[in-house]
Amino acid sequence: MTYPEAGSAEVFADPTPTVPDLIAPIPPGPGPAARPPRPGPVARPPEQAEASQARADRLRRARRRRRIARSAGITLFACGVLATSLGLGGWRLITHAVQGHSARQSGQSGQAGTGANGGSAGHGNLAVQASGSVRRISSARPGHHAVARPAWLVIPAIGVSTNVIKLGLTVDNTLEVPPTAAIAGWYTKSPRPGGLGASIIAGHIDSRLGPGVFYRLRDLRRGQFIYVIRANHTVAVFEVTGKRTYSKSSFPDSVIYGPVPDAELRLITCGGTFDYATGSYLSNVVVTAVLIR
Repeated sequence: MTYPEAGSAEVFADPTPTVPDLIAPIPPGPGPAARPPRPGPVARPPEQAEASQARADRLRRARRRRRIARSAGITLFACGVLATSLGLGGWRLITHAVQGHSARQSGQSGQAGTGANGGSAGHGNLAVQASGSVRRISSARPGHHAVARPAWLVIPAIGVSTNVIKLGLTVDNTLEVPPTAAIAGWYTKSPRPGGLGASIIAGHIDSRLGPGVFYRLRDLRRGQFIYVIRANHTVAVFEVTGKRTYSKSSFPDSVIYGPVPDAELRLITCGGTFDYATGSYLSNVVVTAVLIR
């Protein structure tokens, strides 16, 4: 092998192939596939469009009604809480006044009567059963309605605290009695407690279930106090002036129900001997009291 001389212009060709010669050319491929056009909104039939609109309107109205109902419920709840608070506050003021007066007078009223463990609690009798007619009961005087009706009765000495309902006359012209032994009743044809005349409040001594609201009425003593809370939250305070037991066969209607010159109170219940044959007591216990404030 001969080599070119120095300075010769002959150049040997390099037989080694270059990299581009080794890589085969890549033929051009197809371009990205064209996406099909997105379909536009499909027009609904008019009936479906109207139905959808009506459904949407109903949902909106339902949401609006729920919001209104929620607001109204919150408002009513707040009003109820406020009314309850006012009512409890008024009742606490009245109770405080009753307790305060009772405490101030405790030295004068003497020791509270003790409850009788014996007696006839549990008898079948459910009636006050004031004997005789009440035609001669003291009637309402002028200004009768100026005094609010009684709503609650409190007698601390014998542990009585009860609401007072309205009583009228029976078909045989006798005094009605409360429907249960747990409450007392005011005879509506008598003066309201604190008004001029003798106001009548009756209650049961007992029932088949046990002692009634006036079970310990016979334990009241002269000088003890009775509180009648009226519907306008005023309190009429009565002082006990006497207690009598009358046979039902000779009940003094004119004395108990008759007119009096001042504001008085009569509390009536059954008492005396219990007659198992008739299922009732043979007597009535009557407590009289006079208004002092």
